[in-house]
Amino acid sequence: MQYRIFGKTGIKLSILGFGCMRFPVLNNDEGRINEPETEKMFVEAIKSGVNYFDTAYTYHQETSEDFVGRFLEKGYRKKIYLATKLPCWEVQKRSDMDRLLDEQLTRLRTDHIDFYLLHALNKERWENLIKNDVFDFIDKIIKDGRVSNIGFSFHDDLLVFKKITDAYNWDFCQIQYNFMDEEHQAGTEGLRYAANKGMGVIIMEPLRGGYLTNNLPERIRNIWNSSGISKSPADIALQWVWNHPEVLMVLSGMSNLKQVIENCKTAEKTKPGSLSNKELEIIRKVRDEYLNRQIIPCTGCNYCIPCPEGVDIPGIFSFYNEGKMYDNFSIARVRHSILVKEEERADKCVECGECLEHCPQQIAIPDELKKCRDSLE
Repeated sequence: MQYRIFGKTGIKLSILGFGCMRFPVLNNDEGRINEPETEKMFVEAIKSGVNYFDTAYTYHQETSEDFVGRFLEKGYRKKIYLATKLPCWEVQKRSDMDRLLDEQLTRLRTDHIDFYLLHALNKERWENLIKNDVFDFIDKIIKDGRVSNIGFSFHDDLLVFKKITDAYNWDFCQIQYNFMDEEHQAGTEGLRYAANKGMGVIIMEPLRGGYLTNNLPERIRNIWNSSGISKSPADIALQWVWNHPEVLMVLSGMSNLKQVIENCKTAEKTKPGSLSNKELEIIRKVRDEYLNRQIIPCTGCNYCIPCPEGVDIPGIFSFYNEGKMYDNFSIARVRHSILVKEEERADKCVECGECLEHCPQQIAIPDELKKCRDSLE
């Protein structure tokens, strides 16, 4: 296992972290973790050098923290660094933050969290936390020892990311990053911005939720198969992220023992700059092929919003394009259902046509929204 130093602390963190949100389950029920199988995965990961476990309040229908806590109680707590997250959407007042953290400490059967994150921040959630005195909460939990390192995970655009990054002396952050997301959300610029401030940067979604490895479109499979590279798409996608020296760690939400073994083997041999020029060129070809599969030529300029009916036009188009790009609408539908509010969905379009006047790409927006509605809802 390779390790990288976390900021100025001297802590050595494994470059592979165990994301505790995609455990094997019983009878397709996300709230019923297959505990014997998952324990085998945990033991194998720790044996292979993984020393960072990342869970959250909501994972596996709020059962992940409890399961992780019961496992760590068996003599593993001092062998790993434990991370979990404040469910920011549950915060309506200042006291909610302490209540939620104390509940998490009880679930996890510990008196402190090594790495605590404000979960899935965006502009709206950040403003709500500020209104409810989040800085006082952070200062308090660091001082009283319930939390050792404070950070945030993020889902919004680059400007919001920089604003949050500049607002506090954070220890670390967690961003979505993979070879398809160099200019999406925080992106490469955000990665470097945070790293230059001395923050540890942890990466989630290195395989874009499985898009880059599962049920690959035929043309993408052909590029990989004809490349002459023996590495699997998952192997090379993880290596692409680790190839960046600014990255502290990559989280993988592993679902079976085989994935644990394969990812740990990859993490044993990967260092910044380890990808060859040929491998980087193949990744560029794969990326270009994915981008060529986009159907709606939306650039995300946002000139079409605000919509009079509140429809999130660019957001809906991005999920529709995802489904087409990766030939996988099952994942796109799940992401759409989580990230696009009901009142902002395509079925709220009344075809007023106001957006048509503002779209520089001359997209037939109402017609395209109908296609999105049929595919995503």
